[in-house]
Order: sequence, then structure tokens, then C-alpha cells
Amino acid sequence: MPHNETTPAALPFYKTFAASAAAACTGEVATIPMDTVKVRLQVQGASGAPAKYKGTLGTLAKVAREEGVASLYKGLVPGLHRQILLGGVRIATYDPIRDFYGRLMKEEAGHTSIPTKIAAALTAGTFGVLVGNPTDVLKVRMQAQGKLPAGTPSRYPSAMAAYGMIVRQEGVKALWTGTTPNIARNSVVNAAELATYDQIKQLLMASFGFHDNVYCHLSASLCAGFLAVAAGSPFDVIKSRAMALSATGGYQGVGHVVMQTMRNEGLLAFWSGFSANFLRLGSWNIAMFLTLEKLRHLMGAPSAKH
Repeated sequence: MPHNETTPAALPFYKTFAASAAAACTGEVATIPMDTVKVRLQVQGASGAPAKYKGTLGTLAKVAREEGVASLYKGLVPGLHRQILLGGVRIATYDPIRDFYGRLMKEEAGHTSIPTKIAAALTAGTFGVLVGNPTDVLKVRMQAQGKLPAGTPSRYPSAMAAYGMIVRQEGVKALWTGTTPNIARNSVVNAAELATYDQIKQLLMASFGFHDNVYCHLSASLCAGFLAVAAGSPFDVIKSRAMALSATGGYQGVGHVVMQTMRNEGLLAFWSGFSANFLRLGSWNIAMFLTLEKLRHLMGAPSAKH
């Protein structure tokens, strides 16, 4: 977890991982409806069919009206699996990787440079995806599935059964569909979230008189959330479409997804669902960082001081 660097991390890694996973799951539960809206908006142009959804609030209302409010929580179980694995790894490994890179670059302890922080966040994001990509594949597939005709069973009876079904029907490789755009997306988002949060929190405390409290955490997490969405949206759209198309056999590689999106919908399509994504990721960052800071404090981590 990003902490002010003048105070060394006191928590052992297993506690940091537990706090990171719990905080990431808190953010997931709080924002899964907006995430479902975001995925519906992102994948609807991939098949070439006319757009079914328009706008964040319109999509939210349409899904709730036609499929029921519970449909907004599709993918929650694999989403929690994702946050425990991918979220836990990428958040918990950031600090030790940052400190390791700082030593390699012979930087003064407590004064890691911004490039080093970004490099650490990119590395941690990559590790998270390599571990957690299967959970992301299933989550996107479940969220992308719209209302089924009467009498049509759901493609996957449960999240746990779905992993085995995908392996049997499509092979183990299918669980790592979209790994390349997912690594790109999560590395960029991780850099925007963790490195930005780390830097802004340090700046607020050093130059603006903030203390290590909820106001500082809230301000830093909002800035981190906005930058993460702005930088990560194109990768997120490509990742979502690749994973959704893989369920129907239409996936032909990342390059094909990019070219089809550009040809059929134009450059702005890579920011499809931006408002839903910001509502989701901005809220996710607030819920995650506030929970994480509190859990770290309860576990005995020292408060940062300047």
C-alpha cells in the first residue's frame, strides 16, 4: 500500500496482502453495478450490431428495468475472486517493488523518484494480471451477457463451475484471453492509481499542511481515480471486447479488436463508457484507499508523518 515514505512499512507482507485484498473487495462490492454498466457500453459495438445502450444512467435504468436489479451484480463472485488475486497482488507488491527499485537506482530512502514509482506500479500491475486474468475473463463474460430468452439457461451455472467449463470447452489458454491488453490496462491503471496516490499524498502532506487522515486520503484517491480512467480507458475497452468476443468465438487477436473498433466506430470508441468508468473507478478508489488506510492502521502500521 502506498504510504508516506519517511515512515518505513512496519507490516509483514501477509498482513499487507490481506489488507489490500479486503480493501479491493470493498471497492468491488460498492461499485459493481457501475462496472456492469461500463462493460455493457464498452462491448456493445464489438459485434457490429446497433447500439442497445445509451449513456450511463440510461444503461443503468435499462438493465435494471429489463433484467432486474440483480443483473447489475452479474460477475460479483468472479469480481471478488479478481480483487483477492489481481487486486491483492498489485496493491500489496507495489511498496516492496518501489523500495527495491529505489535501492537499485541508489535513491535516498524516503525520496523515491516519480519514474521509479511508476516503474514499480507497472511491474506490480503486470504481476497481478498474470495471477488473476482467469477471474477477469469470467467476470467480463458474465457481465456482458444480457437478458436471455425465456427458458434459456444461463451459460454458466455458477462462477466456480464456470472455470472448469471454460477449460473443458475451450482449453486452459482461454482463461488467459486478453492477457496482453489486460496487462497494458492494469499496468497503466496501477501506475495512475498507486504511483499518483503515493505522490499526491506525499505532496499534500509536505507542501499543503495535510495530515495522514481521511481528508488527505480522499483528495489523493480522487485524483488517482480520474487519472486512472483517463489513461486506462482505451486498454479497458480493448480488454473487455476481447474477453467478450472470446465467449462467442469471434476473438481474432488484439490487433483485430483495435482495427475493427477504429474502422467501425472511430477513435472516441476507445473511451466508451467513460462516465460510467469514472463513476465506478473514482468511487472504487475512494472505497479502496480509505478502507486500506484504515485496515493498515488497525493492523498496527504507523501513521505517515512529514
